[in-house]
Amino acid sequence: MELDERKKKILYAIIQNYLETGEPVGSRTISKYTDLNLSSATIRNEMSDLEELGYIIQPHTSAGRIPSDKGYRFYVDTMLTEKEREVEELKGLLLEKDEKMDTLLKRVARVLATNTNYAAMISSPQYHRNKLKFIQLSRIDARQLLAVIVVEGNVIKNSVINVEDALDDETILKLNILLNTHLNGLTMEEINLGMISAMKQQAGIHSEVIADVIDAVAEAIKADEDLEIYTSGANNIFRYPELTDNKERASELITTFEEKQMLGELVQETLADENNTGIQVYIGDEAPVEGMKDCSVVTATYELGEGMKGTIGIIGPKRMDYEKVVATLKTLMNQLDTLYKK
Repeated sequence: MELDERKKKILYAIIQNYLETGEPVGSRTISKYTDLNLSSATIRNEMSDLEELGYIIQPHTSAGRIPSDKGYRFYVDTMLTEKEREVEELKGLLLEKDEKMDTLLKRVARVLATNTNYAAMISSPQYHRNKLKFIQLSRIDARQLLAVIVVEGNVIKNSVINVEDALDDETILKLNILLNTHLNGLTMEEINLGMISAMKQQAGIHSEVIADVIDAVAEAIKADEDLEIYTSGANNIFRYPELTDNKERASELITTFEEKQMLGELVQETLADENNTGIQVYIGDEAPVEGMKDCSVVTATYELGEGMKGTIGIIGPKRMDYEKVVATLKTLMNQLDTLYKK
């Protein structure tokens, strides 16, 4: 007899709960661990069917159920098949990186939450400390120039520069040479006031054009522009009583995931550390986000090449399975590295 989806979910919940606690599992416990919204009586009936089919056993009268060898085998086989499918889907999305980056990141967050049973987040890649590759000024009309700014990762930004007097082709060419000679290959942090002053002096009466282009460059490589954060598994927090016993702190933690502003601060802090290219573990009060002081937070910086960096985070209780979380993050980072840098 093939198990229907309801029986599968109840069996998974029994096995996962038994793996976590080592105690026989009752129907009331399962009602809290599944999203079926079933009564304890209905779950008891389903558990009786699973017992009759040999997937679970009752160690003694009035006790809850534990998985049988047959139940474990079904769980492992199904889990392995599901994980293989998720990995293949993930690889497919990674290979379509140019068209489906947001879809990929959402899937990554979901897979991380599913695999770890904790909450997960991932930020969109940012061009951290990005270098300027090229500037091209061209005329739109007598009073406007178009500044095409190309930065690492071949990201192109266009900006309209207003001018008081029309510029001829020779002047525009000289300004292009001046800008590219001084600025190519530099990050915004390396473009200092002395350099800007010298460029303005060389530009003479067109010094304001130089100032406007510098502003456009700063906007083009601004680190926090278009930062998106994708989350999954926030409901996994309710699996752990130590995170939900204090209703106020639990609400604050959920709000952190929903509003994402503090998660953005976590991302910026992670990316701001030039030496932080590996995995960081924050325990309790070490957590950089106020709403996560009761948790452990494990973060990793992923790189997609050409200056593109983002942050992956796993948030769970202090008793989280650190070995599994770190191994999962390392595997994901290796997959990203292989696919984007090969």
